[in-house]
Amino acid sequence: MSLNWSWMNYAVQVCGWALGLPLELLVVAVLLRGGYRRFPVLFGYTIASFLTTLIEISLEFVYYRTGDPQVLVRAARAYWINEWILQFLVFAVVISLIYQATTAARSRRVVRAALILGAILFAGISLAIHFRPGPKFGPWMTPWTRDLNFGAAILDLALWGMLLAAREKDRRVLMLSGGLGLQFTGGAIGESIRSLSTRNQSHALSFGGGVVAMLANLLCLYVWWQTLRAPLRNGPGRPLGPSEIRAATK
Repeated sequence: MSLNWSWMNYAVQVCGWALGLPLELLVVAVLLRGGYRRFPVLFGYTIASFLTTLIEISLEFVYYRTGDPQVLVRAARAYWINEWILQFLVFAVVISLIYQATTAARSRRVVRAALILGAILFAGISLAIHFRPGPKFGPWMTPWTRDLNFGAAILDLALWGMLLAAREKDRRVLMLSGGLGLQFTGGAIGESIRSLSTRNQSHALSFGGGVVAMLANLLCLYVWWQTLRAPLRNGPGRPLGPSEIRAATK
């Protein structure tokens, strides 16, 4: 019995959209209650992710309705452009969380500069290694995206280390960075599996890599939603008052 991998991949995409779009809207909704003031970059990333997903859905829908190969080319180009935008924004999210985590650190300027310059240098070197001129983005964008996910995971791990070492732990930032860590790890694993599928011409590996990346992204969104909707607390078990919440979200 032969498997139609194209339709299976499309079915996974549809499941990802059906679960991911509502989760993104839930994250946006809880941030609109005031959290966007404290996490503006996270707010912008979530909105951008929602809008880019809508663009991909519209192009995919037109292709599967018409079968026009030109639409498929535009869909592939839009996908990789969206990947560039989201990769930039997700790095910005991690850096913004690092800024918050190092506010009270004495050597915060050195730490911030080292981490940011290190991330830029890593991304540039990886791009120089994998970039191949030509009309197709996939052959070099896939390994570059994998490397970026790995580098972002290392950056997020450094953030976790700083948060755990701090005397006063910001549990909200800790959980948000934990969600990012799940997304980065799953994304890196998924892209590695996809790279193997390209070498081995295996549709099963490509399908498996897509599933892993999708589940990691959904899990990250769920962790963000649960973290942001939980009430802020001040001390053991006492909820913050309205004025304290406004001050904490500024």
